[in-house]
Amino acid sequence: MPATEALFATQIYQARPTGAAAERLRVDLERACLAIAEGDGAGRAWCAEHAYNGYTSYASLDDLVWRDPVMAELAAVLDGHVAQFARELDYDLGRRRLMLDSLWVNILAPGGMHAGHIHPGSVVSGTYYVALPEGAAGLKFEDPRLALMMAAPPRRASAGRRNRTFVEIAPKPGTLLLWESWLRHEVPASRADTDRISISFNYNWPAQAAD
Repeated sequence: MPATEALFATQIYQARPTGAAAERLRVDLERACLAIAEGDGAGRAWCAEHAYNGYTSYASLDDLVWRDPVMAELAAVLDGHVAQFARELDYDLGRRRLMLDSLWVNILAPGGMHAGHIHPGSVVSGTYYVALPEGAAGLKFEDPRLALMMAAPPRRASAGRRNRTFVEIAPKPGTLLLWESWLRHEVPASRADTDRISISFNYNWPAQAAD
């Protein structure tokens, strides 16, 4: 009998911890993000220079995990989820493990967006969603084969998720998304009336085993 097998899966990890502790962490992170944005003059200047509609600490602060205890608490949570994702991807890490390489705050103002991009030099990337007001955009992923499809016909509007060229995930506050860093993604323009707050990060695979 004829059969169609799906190969080379593109996996997206999604988790949304619940309970009082998870909600307390989310609230604390929202306060921390707003405080960081208020105190980061260099970051705000970079955003103004580059026409970034809102605030990001990406180009100004590289020590948030050491600067703020609640960011360190988030990092500990991320470590567990990234380790689980690595197992699901069947990574053979040997004695080494994936390590948090960078972490930054994003506050997108109404109308703000982030064009399609990848995260070169990293293994796993992700975003923790702190505040997503009504109308805020989620995260839109692009089929990594798109540039190789050449003369392929367009997909039907009714195509299933595994056959779509783009898939947008609309997370709720407190949701964590992980993906392999080569996967192109973007944030469509926000239609919300208030700020969209998230924390993004990268994990790499160090050349030496961690002590």
